[in-house]
Amino acid sequence: MNFDFKFYLSRFLRRIHYFAVIAIAISALGISLAYILPPVYRAQATLLVESPQIPGDLAASTVEARIPETLRIVQQQLSTRANLLDMSRRLGIHGPQTSLTPDQIVADMRNRILIERKGAFVTVSFAAATAKLSADVTNDIVTQLLQQSVALRTAASGQTLEFFDQQVSRLNDDLARQSQKILTFKLANKDALPDSLDYRRARQGSQQERLLQIDRQLSSIEDRRTKLIDLYERTGQVATDAQAPRSPEEKKLQDVRRQLESALAVYTPQNPRVKVLQAQVQQLEAQVAAQLAAAGDDTSQLSPYELQLSDLDSQIAFQNTQKSEIQAELDSLKISIDDTPANAIQLDVLERDYRAIQTQYSQAIAAQAQAATGDRIEALSKGQRISVVEQAVVPGAPASPNRPLIAAGAVVAGVGLGAAVVLLLEVLNRSIQRPVDLSTRLGVQAFGSVPYIRTAREQMYRRSIISLALLVGLVGIPTTLYALHVYYLPLDLLVKQLLEKTGLVSLGATLGFWS
Repeated sequence: MNFDFKFYLSRFLRRIHYFAVIAIAISALGISLAYILPPVYRAQATLLVESPQIPGDLAASTVEARIPETLRIVQQQLSTRANLLDMSRRLGIHGPQTSLTPDQIVADMRNRILIERKGAFVTVSFAAATAKLSADVTNDIVTQLLQQSVALRTAASGQTLEFFDQQVSRLNDDLARQSQKILTFKLANKDALPDSLDYRRARQGSQQERLLQIDRQLSSIEDRRTKLIDLYERTGQVATDAQAPRSPEEKKLQDVRRQLESALAVYTPQNPRVKVLQAQVQQLEAQVAAQLAAAGDDTSQLSPYELQLSDLDSQIAFQNTQKSEIQAELDSLKISIDDTPANAIQLDVLERDYRAIQTQYSQAIAAQAQAATGDRIEALSKGQRISVVEQAVVPGAPASPNRPLIAAGAVVAGVGLGAAVVLLLEVLNRSIQRPVDLSTRLGVQAFGSVPYIRTAREQMYRRSIISLALLVGLVGIPTTLYALHVYYLPLDLLVKQLLEKTGLVSLGATLGFWS
């Protein structure tokens, strides 16, 4: 089948008014949009994520949050409703007479702010109607980002330090209370503590030995007394010993005198030991003299028998007193020794609790020192941080809309849609349009063909319709768009709302309506 180019060209020319109206209307729409859409400037600032300046093995920061996490937190804080409304009011982004609701302002601000991270660099940008406003808002966002990042990290390190300060203070109080418990227990059981058990056992053994000696001495003295009484009853006389002491003080005086004589045989009179013995002799002589003076005439009136019997009785009384004291001490030692195991267990519990608290306290002190170091690192900005590499400057050209792209896209779309409409009309038209169609469909050979001849009125009507359509496309569409832009809603917002409702927001960015 031969392709009749001339025929199809004639058919296209017959329907060129459809093509022209559609192509001109869409092209006018696109060109008008490209011309009317307000310019959008996008200033950009560059930030750098710096590594810690102090090696972590020497001194580490106590802030566990990494910079990406910190950026997400800060970005969420920047995107809060209150902060966005405050920025819009403070920087005059939407103006005092704006017709936008607070929700629309918040949504618009969130769409304009762009924070991206590429490797170690972070770019911050803001889209605005003027270049200066774009730069001012971008720098304000950078300032907030840096301040909130520092505040977030210093607050985290400060809270960590405050926690360990409280831990150290609490454990210090616990140590003081536990120490007081141990001290109170030791004072209440000072005679039955395990650390003096060996001494008390040794003391118990020595006192038991001394008690046996006293029993032997008592037995000897009582035997002498019995013999004295028996001798006096048999003979009426007693054996006298002028040198025998009649009291314990006299016995001790004789012993000290013997020690002094032995010391003088070895040391000089100026020796300290000799001087001590001489002082003891003088003291004992004074005590014996006082006893003799107190005895007075009573002792001079007593017989030798009575004197010796009285001396023996006083020795027996003295030994019994010593025995009672030693026995009382032994009873006390036995009670304290019996109580020692229970006291040892209770004291071990108290000391074990003290050691546990001491361990926690030492760990808290170490953690406090590390937290203080980490807080100092964050306060001096020596840890991981964000720094400004390049501040936002006033852009020299708008970032959007891409007017050539919008215009070219509209022209291409108009031409394509117009051609598609013409093609669709031809495909749907099943009428016989040329002699070959007659022979093909009916099998009849035509002798000739006469084209449809319009009257002058029909031609005028057809031309009027085409002219009116062209006029609407060339004048009406731009005028309507301008009126909508000025009196109803800016076209960029109107287009964005329409695309948002249809889910084609990305198409607007692709066509260059906004950046």
